[in-house]
Amino acid sequence: MARALMIQGAGSDVGKSLIVAGLARAATRRGYRVLPFKPQNMSNNAAVTIDGGEIGRAQALQAQAAGVEPHTDMNPVLLKPETDVGAQIIVQGRRVATLRARAYAAMKSSLMEPVLESFGRLKDRADLVLVEGAGSPAEVNLRSADIANMGFARKADVPVVLVGDIDRGGVIAQLVGIKTVLDADDAAMIRGFVINKFRGDPTLFDNGYRLIEARTSWRGFGVLPYFARASELPAEDALGLADARKVGKCKIAFLALSRIANFDDLDPLKLEPDVDLVMVRPGEAIPGDAKLVILPGSKSTRGDLTFLRAQGWDIDLLAHHRRGGHVLGVCGGYQMLGRSVADPTGIEGPAGETPGLGLLDVTTVMTSQKTLTRVAAVHAATDRPIEAYEIHIGHTDGPDRARPFALVGSAPEGAVSSDGRVYGSYLHGLFASDNFRSAFLAQLDIPAADQQYRARVESALDALADHIDNHLDVNGLLALAR
Repeated sequence: MARALMIQGAGSDVGKSLIVAGLARAATRRGYRVLPFKPQNMSNNAAVTIDGGEIGRAQALQAQAAGVEPHTDMNPVLLKPETDVGAQIIVQGRRVATLRARAYAAMKSSLMEPVLESFGRLKDRADLVLVEGAGSPAEVNLRSADIANMGFARKADVPVVLVGDIDRGGVIAQLVGIKTVLDADDAAMIRGFVINKFRGDPTLFDNGYRLIEARTSWRGFGVLPYFARASELPAEDALGLADARKVGKCKIAFLALSRIANFDDLDPLKLEPDVDLVMVRPGEAIPGDAKLVILPGSKSTRGDLTFLRAQGWDIDLLAHHRRGGHVLGVCGGYQMLGRSVADPTGIEGPAGETPGLGLLDVTTVMTSQKTLTRVAAVHAATDRPIEAYEIHIGHTDGPDRARPFALVGSAPEGAVSSDGRVYGSYLHGLFASDNFRSAFLAQLDIPAADQQYRARVESALDALADHIDNHLDVNGLLALAR
């Protein structure tokens, strides 16, 4: 049976996911069979697994780092926010409910059983399970029903290493404060800490590092400098796409919807040297010089249609189209481009029907059946292959389906407008297919670099493992696992 080590964070977005990915690649190169695990994740960025379910995209990247296929056991509880107070609850890859926050809090303790069940199956298949926490164990107000941090670590008897983010300031208070507020038995599970995202000369932090060790009695496993190639890996947050923006010759804009989902579809575009990928934030206008506007996926299609109109983006899109611009809608974005979106049974929110943008002559009806599948398709216009996946509810049909965006076998997929400038598709991850991406951009007179996206991600994972090996005591960390 495998040994396990848990990486928790002093806060959210401190770099836990990347550190687990880098450790997974470093341990795999040492000959370990490694599997990643996150008991509970909250994200609308999901991946379809080999067993036909869905998990957080970060765990899929960690699986790639370990050289294994993603599986639903790697993230047994996934929360997909649909509103500010409610989320879809995915357990072991399958939707079981849509609950408001208070109702989920009442349900959460019952989910420890499937969490431990999935963890046990992974331990049976691996030499090492690398576990990622969620948020911070400092949230002691949530401890009684915790399944994501110390609640899991204690129940599964997994030692913990804390990651602190020095880039945001206050890292000494983060780590020392956690030791102060934790229950003594919880604090005893923590074996050490790592300082992440350091910029400059790390020796300048020597005194702070020793202070943390002295105040906590935890061992330090190193100071990890900021990893410059992080932007080449799939973004955990849509803001990561904006942070990675560079000036390019040709502008592609995408809308930062309030419930944006699976935005890693856009990751390959941000790496194209001639593409200026622009995130259009709430309150901003769609750039008038954009060649293509992308409506990404959404966890709440009708809700985001209302949000989109509140920003005035519906007017901007019509103007963009009148000027000869192109529009691509993916998944929820495809549904928005049609004439209407109906949800007669209230699957995504209150029952009802919302007018669409009318740029495609199709209509969508939400259904309880959720499509979760990997897809091999061919782009209808260029005959280029697309490796993708579908993860959606709803059925879309109408006259523009006679001009499919792609073919899955002989079956039509998606739709194209009569003028050939508006496209809709349910295919997520389509731009990771290099030949398709090049051909699609060529249709827009956008030059594409001769680069292999997946190979670039692999190269970045290798560089991340090297970075971690160079700056952290990896052998010491792996020796903690039990």
